[in-house]
Amino acid sequence: MGNFLSQFNELVNRDADSKVPDVNLDFEDSTMSEENLEPFEALGPTAELLDMLRNYEGCGEYIRQAIGAPGTEAETEAWNHVRPAVDKLKQFYEYSSAIETCLPLILQTLCIGDVNKNLERHKGLARILCNLLDFVFEFDSLKMKKPQIQNDFSYYRRCLSRGKLSNEVDLRSAMNEDELANRLSMFYAYPTPMLKTVTEVTTQFVAKNRVGRSVSECLSTLAGVCYHSVGSSTSPSSSSSFKKSSSSSRSPPRPETTAFCLRVMVISIIIYDHIDPQGAFVKSSPINIKNSVKAIQSYGNANDTPNLMSALRYNTKHLNDATTSKSIKSLVAS
Repeated sequence: MGNFLSQFNELVNRDADSKVPDVNLDFEDSTMSEENLEPFEALGPTAELLDMLRNYEGCGEYIRQAIGAPGTEAETEAWNHVRPAVDKLKQFYEYSSAIETCLPLILQTLCIGDVNKNLERHKGLARILCNLLDFVFEFDSLKMKKPQIQNDFSYYRRCLSRGKLSNEVDLRSAMNEDELANRLSMFYAYPTPMLKTVTEVTTQFVAKNRVGRSVSECLSTLAGVCYHSVGSSTSPSSSSSFKKSSSSSRSPPRPETTAFCLRVMVISIIIYDHIDPQGAFVKSSPINIKNSVKAIQSYGNANDTPNLMSALRYNTKHLNDATTSKSIKSLVAS
């Protein structure tokens, strides 16, 4: 995905430039990393999961028939469709559990010590983190458009409570299934469950290890590099905020690279805003919200842009604080 974390000396901080140490990670490099990434295989390719969610149609018609005209045949038909649907929902939940296991290990490696050196040294792991943040945005954007998930799962729990499994499994298995159903219910009740998972895991890691500054630095660096990757590779006719620096000779990024960078940038900003005491919107923040929003508005695609702006508006923590300027509030709300 282009020279994603590439040689750059500028990260715009409000209306002034901030110097950032060079970090070089090429997301189009297909060579294998020398790192041992086996512990993070659970966070591997996610395209199948996203396609599964994208094509999730739900069981609404069968559920309506079972509720409207109750009877053994209609209820059995509904149950036979709901069960495989819930199996898919379990896979999504299992991925969130993998995040809870793997993300602290990623943060431990990238955020303990010199963050920029860690990003340079652990390129494969940095790629995994960025891919994870990209997945979080895409999954939650799709999930919010699937109200049938809640409907299907509500019917599934209703069947459990009526002892639907009594003829298929023993009592202990039924109890385990009900406990899992409770956890899944809490997971899907939240509008953005994957973002909630990542944010909570990061917050807990910061509190446990007292490394808020390092984690904030890692996230702000990712956000800044994403902005720079999109903005500094635009054509010479771009606005001054987005022109190439004299040291850059990169060609414009591909549309999919631009979309990826903007998604990672926004999720990085949101998590930063949750873990940093002052948040991402204060003047002293290393993240330039104004230019980040301009990048979204200028280079975001039609599908992602509304969701990116909504994510900043509704999922950040400090946007409405008194310390946030009216111009930033207005810009994010526009």
